Amino acid sequence: MNHSAKDLTPLWTPSDETIASANITRYITWLAARGVEVDSYDELWRWSVDHIEDFWESLWEYFELTYSEKWSAVLTQRKMPGAEWFLGVRLNYAENIFARRVDSKPMLLFKGEKTELQEYSWAEIEEQTRRLAAVLKQLGVKEGDRVVAYLPNIPEAIVALLAVSSIGAVWSSCPPDFGKSSVLDRFIQIQPKVLLAVDGYDFGGNTHDRRAVVAEIQQALPTVKQTILIDHISKGTAGLINTVLWSQALSNADDSSLTFAQLPFDHPLWVLYSSGTTGLPKPIVHGHGSIVLEHCKALVFHNDIKPDDRFYWYSSTGWMMWNYLVGALFARATLVIYDGSPAYPSMNVQFELAEKAGVTYFGTSAAFIDACRKAGTHPNQDYELSAIRAVGSSGSPLSTDGFQWVYENINKDLALESLSGGTDLCTAFVGGARTLPIYTGEIQCASLGANVQAFDEEAKPVRNELGELVITEPMPSMPLYFWNDENMTLYTESYFSMYPGIWRHGDWIRFNDRGGCVIFGRSDSTINRQGIRMGTSEIYQVVESFDEILDSLIIDLEFHGRESFMPLFLVLREGASLDEDLKTRIRDKLRRDVSPRHVPNEMLTIEEVPYTLSGKKMEVPIRKILLGMEVDRAANLGAMRNPEVINYFLEYAREK
Repeated sequence: MNHSAKDLTPLWTPSDETIASANITRYITWLAARGVEVDSYDELWRWSVDHIEDFWESLWEYFELTYSEKWSAVLTQRKMPGAEWFLGVRLNYAENIFARRVDSKPMLLFKGEKTELQEYSWAEIEEQTRRLAAVLKQLGVKEGDRVVAYLPNIPEAIVALLAVSSIGAVWSSCPPDFGKSSVLDRFIQIQPKVLLAVDGYDFGGNTHDRRAVVAEIQQALPTVKQTILIDHISKGTAGLINTVLWSQALSNADDSSLTFAQLPFDHPLWVLYSSGTTGLPKPIVHGHGSIVLEHCKALVFHNDIKPDDRFYWYSSTGWMMWNYLVGALFARATLVIYDGSPAYPSMNVQFELAEKAGVTYFGTSAAFIDACRKAGTHPNQDYELSAIRAVGSSGSPLSTDGFQWVYENINKDLALESLSGGTDLCTAFVGGARTLPIYTGEIQCASLGANVQAFDEEAKPVRNELGELVITEPMPSMPLYFWNDENMTLYTESYFSMYPGIWRHGDWIRFNDRGGCVIFGRSDSTINRQGIRMGTSEIYQVVESFDEILDSLIIDLEFHGRESFMPLFLVLREGASLDEDLKTRIRDKLRRDVSPRHVPNEMLTIEEVPYTLSGKKMEVPIRKILLGMEVDRAANLGAMRNPEVINYFLEYAREK
């Protein structure tokens, strides 16, 4: 993407007061008192990746983390895969959450689509956690056992995560909009002992009964000995086996106190899952110690969360951002959670919640911001949003138009933190820093402790050029392993096959001289025209800026022995037409804003873009289908949000 002179002018510059009060500044001052002198974020980042052992060890003292045994070594060796961190330490994720209890303010605010805003104290959540942990122990759940949840983003899900982790059992979750196959593709791999489920949920104005799906899940998971059911639609447990209602289970809990198993740094905390576009989702395991350290660092330093914040991030329990948002409790912040459609009864529903709940950090997706822009939404005209001091954007690259929309329609004086990372590390490795200016279309910096680089074709780090996103030094929150991946074969193939000993993430990235960066989409869906590599997001940003276009998919079809052929598939707004005028305007804007190489060979309209359940465009599977691969080899339909749209691309492939 070409950058004009206006791109050198920040959209937002932190005031002296903002810089002085930033958590990063406090950490720099704390380091100086211990003999580490750094004068800027860039110097701090450089120290954190050159001296990774010193950096990660410092966080234990800085955050006053709770642990029972001291480590004998910070890092055995700088090796990927196979790095071993903090040998000998014992700790617990849930204990470190409750160690930050603040009784003078709520722990959690919750609103459902059909319920009013509810407040939960630390004492209430801790008591529910105590009761559920006691119930799980009575059911025979012990360290290392798996407890899975088929739950929406409700307070009970957070209680359950804390109870499971307090015991040392392993947590895993799926949202109730997932169908039976998608749930079983995940849970069957880890053989859970207990299932926590909901009988229904509200979305888009409708109540969805999930009892039949819960029954099918029970039948397919023979290792599940007991199901604890949250009765959202109050229909009881008829038709379900070995099932007790949540309220009944908690009322029957014994009086045992809440205790916290003291666990090794690498004891498994939870299992997250890859999107599973071409096979079973990969079960990604993270540890207690790694998540405590990483989420303290990320949420306190990069999101700048403080005890008086009210932290909101729209998410389901099937997205890593749900796990991440719980981490704001490490900063003693109040969580604000919402269960329901992000756009019902209007695009303003989340902004109405932000006003009512006094949200100070508003987390969302780039797709939602773009949808608000295209819908002509102006939330600051209808709601009092001045409390919002930061907006977080994740899930995909945020367009330049999206940046502008946030400042014009939410709050002019806020930090817009576009961030990128992934389920793999359950964090962002490029993101925000409250002491740095913000430029349109740009992520501010690489995260502390994350030696993120852009590699050229010769595996050399480059600036101001598109490169392969790599991490050249180990990080604690890199996955411990994939569940059932003997000898770590699949793990190694997934991250270290291209550059042995160096993490390859699979995205294109470009760093500039000031340390900011732009993500350009998946490197395995690269466009390569006349020898020039291009990221798909460059095209999406331009194409989806047109009001007539709701969504788009670009595929580069490099047939052997033929020139690149690049069709552009467009989802149009109701009433819009893909006429020659619109085609010409698209071509001209791509040619002008990006390059002539980015102009597609063909433009076609489609009903929907194919997406994974986690909201990723399925560029690579569609490319494989269009190049002639059988559907069952190219894509896992069970991992798709809208598998019916595949038929269009099959027909297109036959015609070509």
